[in-house]
Order: sequence, then C-alpha cells, then structure tokens
Amino acid sequence: MARAKVLTLVPGPVERYATVHSVPEPELLRRLAKETYARTRFPQMQVGHLEGAFLRLLVCLTRARRVLEIGTFTGYSALAMAEGLPPRGRLITCDIDVKTTGIAHAFWAKSPHGKKIDSRLGPALSTLKSLKGPFDLVFIDADKENYLNYWEACLPKVRRGGLLVVDNVLWSGRVLNPRDRIDHALADFNRHVRADRRVTPVMLTVRDGMTLALKR
Repeated sequence: MARAKVLTLVPGPVERYATVHSVPEPELLRRLAKETYARTRFPQMQVGHLEGAFLRLLVCLTRARRVLEIGTFTGYSALAMAEGLPPRGRLITCDIDVKTTGIAHAFWAKSPHGKKIDSRLGPALSTLKSLKGPFDLVFIDADKENYLNYWEACLPKVRRGGLLVVDNVLWSGRVLNPRDRIDHALADFNRHVRADRRVTPVMLTVRDGMTLALKR
C-alpha cells in the first residue's frame, strides 16, 4: 500500500523540524504507526507522533485520572494518552470498527500502559449514555458529522476545570469555504463551540487543527 499523505497545515520541513526538537517517539508507537500504514485504508486518520506527544502532555498537565476518547482507530492516541496517566488512571475509548480496534488491542497488550485502556465497541452516542462522569479530559476524533452530538453528550460528563480536545477542526482549511456536508458540519461545530459559554476555547493550527476547551 502506498504511503498516504499526512494531513498537516504547516510545511513538511517545519513539521519535521518540530518532530526532531520534540520528545522522541516511543518504539512501540512507531511500530504501531508502521502497522497502521501497512494494514489500513486511511492511515492518515492516525494522530501521529507530534499530536500524540501533545495529547500525552495534556494528560500530564491536567493531572487527569479519567480520560474519555471518541474514536479509537488503531489505538495510537489512546496509548499515547494512557502513558501520561498515573498507574490507577483509566481511559475509555469508543469505536465501531472491529478490524482497526483489533490492531489497537494487539499493541496495547504489548505495553504496560495498555491495562489502563477500556475499549468500548459500538456507536459512541449509545455508549456515552451508559458512562458516568466526571472525566478530566475528553478527546473527540471520530465521524465529523456527529461532532456536535458528541460535544453535547460529553460536555456534561467533564468536571469543572476539565479539558475537551477536538481534532480536525480546520479540515485542511475547508472550513473557510465549506462545500460538502462534512465541511459544513465542522464549520457549524466550530461556531457552536466559539459561542458556548460553558467553555473557554482556543483553536490551534496543530496538524489538521485542534480545539482545546476548558470547562468553566
């Protein structure tokens, strides 16, 4: 399979420079990234080293003990965040794809941090109804047309002072001039978050765009 292009809003040389000057990628995560490119149709869905390291750092900075992830894919982001959790920390991750979560489970089993991860297979909106808060951090990176629904389902479960992190909010810049339904869904979601008085949001140009929102 040809290597898919990774979505990023900065020039390749700048991205590589930032990578070199950041914490090295753990060997197991590097192997997981390679496996993802070899065995999945859309490997660019994986968060990648820089974003994974950033997520791990956010878990550490917030001193999170309970993390919720919407969108597992092959488990890179879940494992990266689990590495930042304390020994008794817990991360619940939701997805519907049996094949990609199977890859995730195989790699989590090779890590001492894998025991912190609880995978829930099924529609996330249904799973969310059964989950009780509070969560310290939520990471949303799943089907874009449901972002607003995920946001509204997750926000009440986040503690005051907790953090919501949302990926792909710039959508390769297409939110500037929305055309198809996903473009419009993300543009509408971004407007909703900006106007949501329950949070203090900041949109970053990391990779394909990330919004960080502190719950008031």
